[in-house]
Amino acid sequence: MFKKKAQVQKASYDKENQIPIMKCSICNGERVVGFKDIRTGKFEEIMFVRNDSDLEAFRLKYGVESIGKEY
Repeated sequence: MFKKKAQVQKASYDKENQIPIMKCSICNGERVVGFKDIRTGKFEEIMFVRNDSDLEAFRLKYGVESIGKEY
């Protein structure tokens, strides 16, 4: 009758060498969040963002306060 809310498992990333980035497409508005390596510039995609709740789930899972944008 009453469902328990699923616990969000915390995940981690290399905070010294990676920064959270949202890649946004100018053409179709597609948004993908992930982590960019500071040294190499390589982007690691984590999830596709359809709406604000997807973005909030990413923030909660990885403990990220702010996310930079790249176009």
